Amino acid sequence: MAAGRRFATAAALAFVCVIAIPAAQAGPANTRLTNDDPALGGYVSDYTLVTGSPYTDGVLATCSQSRGRQNEPAVAVDPRNPQVIVGSSNDYCPVFQADGTFLGLGDIWLGYYRSENGGTSFVSSLVPGYQGDQSPYAARAHVRTADSGDPVLAWDNHGRLFAGSESSSDPGGTAKTFGDVWVGTYENPGGTSGATTDDGKEFVRSIDVAQGSAAPNLLGVFHDKTAIEVDRTGGACDGNVYFAWARFTGNSPNGYNSSVYFVRSTDHGQTFSAPLKVSQTVHDIQFPDIAVTGDGHVYVTYRQFADVRSNSTVDAIDYSASTDCGATFSAPRLVQSFEAYDPTDISVGGGVTGTCGDFASECVSGYTFMRGGTQVRSTADQQDTSNDYVYVVYDPSIPGTEVASGTTYGSVTSEDLPVKYHQNVGSQSGIYFFRLNGATGAHTAPVLIDDPRTRGGLQRFPDISVDAGSMHALWWDSRNDVCYSAQRPLGNCADRSTVPSIDAFAASGSTATLSWSSASRLSEVTSNPNWEQFGGRSSPFGGDYLYISSVGTSSYGVWTDWRNVVAGTDPREGGDGDADGADVMQCRAQNPDGSFGSDTCPFAGGLDQNIYGDTTP
Repeated sequence: MAAGRRFATAAALAFVCVIAIPAAQAGPANTRLTNDDPALGGYVSDYTLVTGSPYTDGVLATCSQSRGRQNEPAVAVDPRNPQVIVGSSNDYCPVFQADGTFLGLGDIWLGYYRSENGGTSFVSSLVPGYQGDQSPYAARAHVRTADSGDPVLAWDNHGRLFAGSESSSDPGGTAKTFGDVWVGTYENPGGTSGATTDDGKEFVRSIDVAQGSAAPNLLGVFHDKTAIEVDRTGGACDGNVYFAWARFTGNSPNGYNSSVYFVRSTDHGQTFSAPLKVSQTVHDIQFPDIAVTGDGHVYVTYRQFADVRSNSTVDAIDYSASTDCGATFSAPRLVQSFEAYDPTDISVGGGVTGTCGDFASECVSGYTFMRGGTQVRSTADQQDTSNDYVYVVYDPSIPGTEVASGTTYGSVTSEDLPVKYHQNVGSQSGIYFFRLNGATGAHTAPVLIDDPRTRGGLQRFPDISVDAGSMHALWWDSRNDVCYSAQRPLGNCADRSTVPSIDAFAASGSTATLSWSSASRLSEVTSNPNWEQFGGRSSPFGGDYLYISSVGTSSYGVWTDWRNVVAGTDPREGGDGDADGADVMQCRAQNPDGSFGSDTCPFAGGLDQNIYGDTTP
């Protein structure tokens, strides 16, 4: 996807970067979902989880010790039994063997992390169908790709769990990036009347719902940025599965063009409808999310970018509505404009970029930072049968916090089209919230859930869950960043070093008052999100989202976490030559010509990026 403009998929990153990560012990309260460490139980086949019969393979054996990377977590609390919680992520655990050579069985896949004790502990697994899976469940997967990412999860009211994904990479090893999207289904092995502790346990199928054009390097048609929801209202649409994504066209004369597409299943994930374009004439959009209200109406929200090609001079939140169980949708409606928080810089190789690191990823400013821009998340209270209310969170720049950065770095989007990115202007981002009446388009005034201007830092990657009148929100917060400045990227000091800078925070509220509690810190350890673990240990990547799920007042949140990373020096820099403090543990031999080989100790902790979770307020 276009440098600095689009937020490329984790699967796409796997083509240009190769990595693994280490692991460590969880703290007394936070729980680690990704047990890719021999001291933590390793990874278990879903077939073994369900039947008790032993099965393993080279992928599971590697994942059990690789201490590899995971990001973009998802989580879902079972509405029939909140003690059952399932998480997922982009899981890179099978990328490398212990000596640093490729395992040769694909790059990343969807994790499946299961708890039956309310999130106190998790068993780690992978969604069946990964390259190298020879378990009896492998034949139930009908996905044509070697990689999968962007996981999203949702339950129905009958013990079924649905997992959505984008996927890419040709199993044959060619340069094709298929850009497909698929949905997997897990059921209770005892059926809909089985013991609820077994809900969503047995993988029964995965099917492609849309296929890309198989062009290399993300060109052609590529599907990305997934969302999923299920109707749990008990009404006429109960059990319908809804799935949406952004469809990118990469080889058009004017560059990338994106629209939101939607499918539905009325038979519990066995089949899906033909893809329907719900964004219609609105283009250049991302981050769809799906909300189902208590009367079964379906609302798809998404971010619209300011772009001359989309005839829009503003960044905004749009939505499309369906009152017939997702069969048809209204024309898009613009709900709320905003000033985006989209960190960008200038690459030393030329052009705008949203990720800065070393070597080919180096930026003119000298900063090191992971990508990520303003996104939109939404949900509805399916137990509220009286209103078509949709609850929305997003993380734009806070008006009035703009400041000259003094470098090529900037976070504010210019409205002076067609030059979209306006370097030299930094800002502070915050989590805004409003309630939308989907039937009328009216909404409450956006308010900050927790105003970061009162104590410093910025906020990113929000998510929201609402059920039975209880609201729950989760985000990343940098109030503990000792070097924080709106002039600089997250976790960067004036001398271009990086420091631990983010924590997971959460708050709760009531739909009756729309008021929020004070924010609570969830993570026990402040993380440095700028470790250079990707691109051959040259650049950072933390994914594009966090996730929260709730049933009534019971809520669980998950986040990407770097507490277990082992620091190191990069011999290609003569040590930490740029003094960014972002180099990770790695082992490289120097060749006779002065160049260095690949990392030969990927299991040693340098790649230890994990998914942690906790109950939330």
